[in-house]
Amino acid sequence: MQTIGLIGGMSWESTAVYYRRLNEQARERLGGLHSADILMRSVDFDAIVSLQKQGLWDQASRILVDIARGLEQGGAGCVLICTNTMHKLADEIQQAVSIPLLHIADVTATAIRDESLKRPLLLATRYTMEQDFYVARLRERFGLDPVIPDADDRTVIHDIIFDELCQGIVRAESRQLYLDAIARGKARGADSVILGCTEICLLVGPEHIDLPVFDSTLLHADAALEFSMLKPTPRPRAA
Repeated sequence: MQTIGLIGGMSWESTAVYYRRLNEQARERLGGLHSADILMRSVDFDAIVSLQKQGLWDQASRILVDIARGLEQGGAGCVLICTNTMHKLADEIQQAVSIPLLHIADVTATAIRDESLKRPLLLATRYTMEQDFYVARLRERFGLDPVIPDADDRTVIHDIIFDELCQGIVRAESRQLYLDAIARGKARGADSVILGCTEICLLVGPEHIDLPVFDSTLLHADAALEFSMLKPTPRPRAA
């Protein structure tokens, strides 16, 4: 089994979901006392959020690039950014390491396309819903036509993520606000729902929604476990 490198802590609430899912899947696949081979660096999320709010993405990139390099040096065979939003920096991180970065949008979009669906409603942070790094990837690489919540719903969705879910707060009232936003997305033609922030699975899931649900957190973790089972590709020797 190859070592899975996790850039976590954004927030730790969802990183805990990754850790549990990876180990549960390893035990299911291999049986007995097997668990996933994981190397994780968990950051102080408050510092990252401060950089997000100030638009200092270059500084955030330097932090995550250094972490990714450390994971590679520590023996990781792949690297995951355990958050959708920070995939804004995915290209920079991939360029900094020789091991593959497993992109959360790619594994999510592949699952949607495999079900012959086309118009997923994207629930995520404001950064992910409004900027091109994620939505454009769904369109250009996978031919999807994502439905983006309207401005009021984007505000509600974003605020609940940061003010509640990232702080371990799960409220029935907030779940209903999400379900109302989903109903409006369905009325606009959405044929499925992307839980496009890694904390959203703490609030809503397939049992609450009458559309196919694609949980980016679980899909990402499952793709990493699948990758870890592959025979590693020999790396070129340094000159």
